[in-house]
Amino acid sequence: MNTSFTLGTLHLKNRVLVASGTFGYGNEAAPYTDVSALGGIVTKSVSQLPRQGNAPTRIAETPSGMLNSIGLANVGLDAFVRDKLPFLRAVGTSIIVNIAASSVDEYCAVLERLEDEEGIEGYEINVSCPNVKEGGLNFGTRCDMTEAITRELRKRTGRALIIKLTPNVTHIGDFARACEAEGADAVSLINTLVGMAVDVRTRRPKLSTITGGLSGPAIKPVALAKVYEVSKAVRIPIIGIGGIMTWEDAIEFLLVGASAIQVGTASFRDPDAAVRIVHGMQSYCEEQGIEDIQELVGGLRVATGVAAPGFVKA
Repeated sequence: MNTSFTLGTLHLKNRVLVASGTFGYGNEAAPYTDVSALGGIVTKSVSQLPRQGNAPTRIAETPSGMLNSIGLANVGLDAFVRDKLPFLRAVGTSIIVNIAASSVDEYCAVLERLEDEEGIEGYEINVSCPNVKEGGLNFGTRCDMTEAITRELRKRTGRALIIKLTPNVTHIGDFARACEAEGADAVSLINTLVGMAVDVRTRRPKLSTITGGLSGPAIKPVALAKVYEVSKAVRIPIIGIGGIMTWEDAIEFLLVGASAIQVGTASFRDPDAAVRIVHGMQSYCEEQGIEDIQELVGGLRVATGVAAPGFVKA
């Protein structure tokens, strides 16, 4: 059975990756799971300089999910290359580096530095970052800025280029089209939804930043709808993210149009979750007599006369 997938210059042995920020740099989870069984690792975000991130409290549990406001804390570019990349080169799976930045110039500088390093198959660009030159507004909520970042980075690399889209916009399909037009090999979605939680005894927000990013099973229905919307807007591959806890969840994402998926919050509860999903998807395909998992991509059966994505019939 064929479970592999090619995305630009990137070849994945299977359709299951681990999401940025939920699996560290791979070495943290290695004692608890077979990292080599994954289709790929998307690293924790890498910025040009180290970031301490936001002050505690930075994580709060919610019904069917969690809120985080880590603030893109990371070791920085130099330490990543020196201390983290040697391990990643040897894990036996594809490595995709997630890049975070506060300006277009910083995105370009980080990517250009990584271009000199072996063992990296692609980049995932986190456009849900505050643009310091535009008063802190996230790059990913302005279509023109997402387009500009994609265009500038495409000029600088032949490796796979994936743009990670935020759901906190009105029409995510417009952003995906902008990425496709400027040469992105794929888009990944969704990033976290904006949410908050309150401690009723102290009457204070549970996060130091008041709001944070909601992830976990609670956001899966939103993520599925966004992936379905984008699948109707672009031809480039989609990597689906959002509340994937089981192999059944992963199959749902393939059926609505994703070519691959990323496992995020589930890894906090069980570091072996993504590998279990790999095996579950394989077993499902064998039971269903599916010889190539690509057969499932976009295989949703929709009744005739159903409204277009983004519109609900009265």
